[in-house]
Amino acid sequence: METAKTKYLGDLRTEIVHLRSGSVITTDAPVDNKGKGENFSPTDLVASALGSCIFTIMGIAAREHSFSIEGSTCTITKIMTDNPRKIGEIRIEFDFTSQDFSDKQKKILNYCVKTCPVALSLNESVFQNVTLLFK
Repeated sequence: METAKTKYLGDLRTEIVHLRSGSVITTDAPVDNKGKGENFSPTDLVASALGSCIFTIMGIAAREHSFSIEGSTCTITKIMTDNPRKIGEIRIEFDFTSQDFSDKQKKILNYCVKTCPVALSLNESVFQNVTLLFK
């Protein structure tokens, strides 16, 4: 089954429709690459997908082990390289400082970082710098 349909709107902007839900994402080229930067860029989505995917895997693991990560946040920084222009590094800092986790729960959450499908799908040349902050 098809996942999404993308339409080029002009002026370096696209509209992506998730076919199952009808959810819409608009992308722009970033300002440093001739765009308006008014929406996520495609590379922003890749970096953000990594954070969301890791959180999703953590949420599944937390549910299976009867604890919650609800309310936790992460900050994502995408670093581009030149020649070729590509994502060189994705830095993600997960903040779990508002909750108390056992050593076992911390170990489970750390393991999830290595099992995320997006992380496993990214080219090895994209450095994934992931930090988990605990109390």
